[in-house]
Amino acid sequence: MKYQGLYTAIVTPFKDGQVDYEAYKALIEAQIAGGVDGIVPMGTTGESPTVSTKEHLEIIRVCIETVAGRCQVIAGTGANCTEEAIEMTKAAAAMGADGTLQVCPYYNKPNQEGVYQHFKAIAEATDLPIILYSIPGRSGIEIAVDTVARLAADCPTIVAIKEAGGSVERVNQLVQALPADFAVLSGDDGLTVPFISCGAVGLVSVTSNVAPAEMKALVDAAMSGDGKKALELQKKYYPLMKGLMSLDVNPVPVKAALALRGDIGWDIRLPLVPLAAEKHAKLADLLKSFNLM
Repeated sequence: MKYQGLYTAIVTPFKDGQVDYEAYKALIEAQIAGGVDGIVPMGTTGESPTVSTKEHLEIIRVCIETVAGRCQVIAGTGANCTEEAIEMTKAAAAMGADGTLQVCPYYNKPNQEGVYQHFKAIAEATDLPIILYSIPGRSGIEIAVDTVARLAADCPTIVAIKEAGGSVERVNQLVQALPADFAVLSGDDGLTVPFISCGAVGLVSVTSNVAPAEMKALVDAAMSGDGKKALELQKKYYPLMKGLMSLDVNPVPVKAALALRGDIGWDIRLPLVPLAAEKHAKLADLLKSFNLM
């Protein structure tokens, strides 16, 4: 299976303290209608740190059931406990996920040998294709280029990486170090065009929660080699991408944007809190400027 194109790191709507599955299903349908290539439930944007294990797996199950094969589902089943990651990945595989997103272990900050052994153990425990997720801003460490190359060589099911380190140079290094069929996906909306120009083959997006068709057009233009169109779309939508990441920590602004549109409620789980009221007007103006509200 190829991993390329636009993937939405989908939010998890809550209502009265519980997962709002009806709103969640509607969000998934909107993503499919927008033409996304895949949906990623239970990543950072899905508030995975604040859900129980039971909720985590049910959110993935509902996504797979709702998608019903119309696009890929890449289940976020990573953890900083290797055994927990293995158990959740096995469960996602049994549900029919098309792949798993495995975040670099956070907080405990293993050295690179520990990072290697963590992902190798997961790969050996399940046949589900693995997309590594390097996000040093949240994990405290990165998956080193040499470690990614070592994993790609030793573990046939480790086939891609979501790169969210904010560095075009690192994408260049990854492309040089990895096999031609190993997929590099951008983890930063605003860096999609430069990352693809250096060899990335897609994007795992936050912005596509509110603008799936628009972000799909940008990714498709970049992937087709239409640099002029890609740059035009990058310039056009960059203020939206920036606004959704700068008004507060992700996923607070994008959930607020969906709430302003009436797609979901305002609920968010502690320790995150809803977007400050004084920022609502700015966010609403931003959405209106792109005809998204």
